[in-house]
Amino acid sequence: MDQHILYPSRGLIYDRNGELLVYNNPMYDLMVTYNQIDPKMDTIEFCKLLNISKEDFKNRLKKNWRSGRYSKSVPFVFLSKISAETYARFQESLYKFPGFFVQLRNVRGYPFKNAAHLLGNIREVNRNEIQKHEGTYAPGDYIGDSGLELAYENELRGEKGSRFVLKDNMGREVGPYKNREKDTDPVSGKDLITSIDIRLQSFGEELMENKIGSIVAIEPSTGQILAMVSSPTYDPNLLTINQNRGANYVKLARDSLKPFFDRSVMAQYPPGSLFKPVVALIALQENVLAPNRGISCSGAYYHLGMRLTGCHNHPYCYDIGSAIQHSCNAYFVTVFREIVDKHGFFNPQQGLDIFNSYLDKFGIGHPLGLDFPREQKGNYPSSAFYNKRFKAQKWNSIWIRSLAIGQGEMLMTNLQMANLAAIMANRGFYYTPHIVTGYIQEDGTISEKYTQQNFVGIDQIHFEPVIDGLEKVVSAGTARSAYMWDIPICGKTGTAENPHGEDHSIFFGFAPKDNPQIAVAVYVENAGFGGTYAAPIASLMIEKYLIGEVRPFREYLLNRIKESNLIELP
Repeated sequence: MDQHILYPSRGLIYDRNGELLVYNNPMYDLMVTYNQIDPKMDTIEFCKLLNISKEDFKNRLKKNWRSGRYSKSVPFVFLSKISAETYARFQESLYKFPGFFVQLRNVRGYPFKNAAHLLGNIREVNRNEIQKHEGTYAPGDYIGDSGLELAYENELRGEKGSRFVLKDNMGREVGPYKNREKDTDPVSGKDLITSIDIRLQSFGEELMENKIGSIVAIEPSTGQILAMVSSPTYDPNLLTINQNRGANYVKLARDSLKPFFDRSVMAQYPPGSLFKPVVALIALQENVLAPNRGISCSGAYYHLGMRLTGCHNHPYCYDIGSAIQHSCNAYFVTVFREIVDKHGFFNPQQGLDIFNSYLDKFGIGHPLGLDFPREQKGNYPSSAFYNKRFKAQKWNSIWIRSLAIGQGEMLMTNLQMANLAAIMANRGFYYTPHIVTGYIQEDGTISEKYTQQNFVGIDQIHFEPVIDGLEKVVSAGTARSAYMWDIPICGKTGTAENPHGEDHSIFFGFAPKDNPQIAVAVYVENAGFGGTYAAPIASLMIEKYLIGEVRPFREYLLNRIKESNLIELP
């Protein structure tokens, strides 16, 4: 009697509109039981049918029988990843080769060449995983390795079945064992419904071609991820399980641009001026700033006559809105210092701790809880950090002024920046970002944590002057390149200093201003000012999602972005 494992179909993955993103392709493993091989078999015909050499045939049967990994009486994989075409040619002659049988497997296929990071891939399990999940996996099984395939491995993999067969002394099947009473059917994995709009995702990847960075788009009213682009990317079909997978993997792994690195959730960037609206909101809530307060700027922030933080030329900032519109460094350094010094110039620890308590609520400094692997937490420096760093001296708010403009030790993922835009859109709260919205096989809802509002501790009234400023940024400020007369976009540009080359171009925003339907963050490395690349890319994403197309009068902008190559090759 032999037991044949019946492998389940892995769950499929769909986008929010019912487009199939991941399907199953049949693949075959040729199994062999060593002590059932006929020594007189025609190895020449056998090798010809499988397109292998006689030497290869011998090597595949050579096993270390003393290792405990293989047994002459237990089937093992002789040849894996046999295509459907090869199987069709071989199976007609299979009866001639006792001891050999074919096992059907399902491997992944992708109708779109997009969303490689997001969807992830599968691979063979390793020894540690077999031991860790005792009884779940066996050598040669497949497991989710990254992306949704990894995050939802338990739901996608399904359950194996088995078939018991009787064989004669020549190793040939003669019938089922005990009328199949011990046989079990495999149970297919669950089919995932995601929030991704594959049309928007593929458009974002087009915009980011020949650029390094990320786009994340969120539906503010639900926290659902609409698109999550990391660039450079690759065609997910390159890593389907076939004879070419190994070579493709090595080539991608050796690429100096690191296409496997998911810049949406793993890269931790300085947010730059995107952070200024957060400073304004905390200052308003802490009553150290009035909405109509003006602060002068002479091209820099000065202290005791010394020029400490530079600023660009702009009109006088007469209130919060104009300060955000013109992105005045002097304004926000002043405001930030007043927050930190609220409890005394010589007690900056208490002020910074209060400031950081708001950042926690904004989702900064810790993972947001996305249903996706390897999400990084970003960083904000604590008072304990500065106490340790400056232990020989007493630090004060002047020393940490770079935090006011999103520099210094302040780091965020692009997902966190998009979530900031969603917080602005919702006027004070966010839903935990998530990608999977349900399963086709059942009516069950997703985890409650994705439907609860997370409030950031800022009264809604304080958002109005800040959002008015964000609207002015696009209509008459640093992001005029993103302006559309019929879609009111609220957003903020950022230009983060990069000691290794060109500055990084950043933008976050949402649209429309009232009843927002999309929040987006764009981070383009080594691309200069935020208004040059990040802002127009975001506006094109917004137009594509809300209108369904880029209209003719904006094609000039689309062409400029698509034709720009910002990757400096060695």
